[in-house]
Amino acid sequence: QLQLKESGGGLVQPGGSLRLTCVASGFTLNVRAVGWFRQAPGKKREEVACIDSIGGSIAYRDSVKGRFTISRDNAEDKVYLQMNSLEPEDTAVYSCAAGDGCVSARVGGTDYWGQGTQVTVSS
Repeated sequence: QLQLKESGGGLVQPGGSLRLTCVASGFTLNVRAVGWFRQAPGKKREEVACIDSIGGSIAYRDSVKGRFTISRDNAEDKVYLQMNSLEPEDTAVYSCAAGDGCVSARVGGTDYWGQGTQVTVSS
């Protein structure tokens, strides 16, 4: 079965950190661009960050710049989203998607999505 799976979400206090991981099953992730998205209750899904297949092109949405870092380990076939200085406004379900390339912080030509992992930032 071809799918993506996210892990690493949880409950954290404001100012805290989490690291999300995206892994693939049934296909090789390290030849695809990967993007992270999030969707908060009652809001539209928004792109968070994108990294191309070799890590040479990286982009973030403005609200997470300087706090979030997307990276990949192609030997491990994993993509990460390190989230620091978390704010309550970051609370959402975070999903990863694989595609052809990055258009700013959005991965384009997506053909695989994960089901998401919940991130809750609250005191």
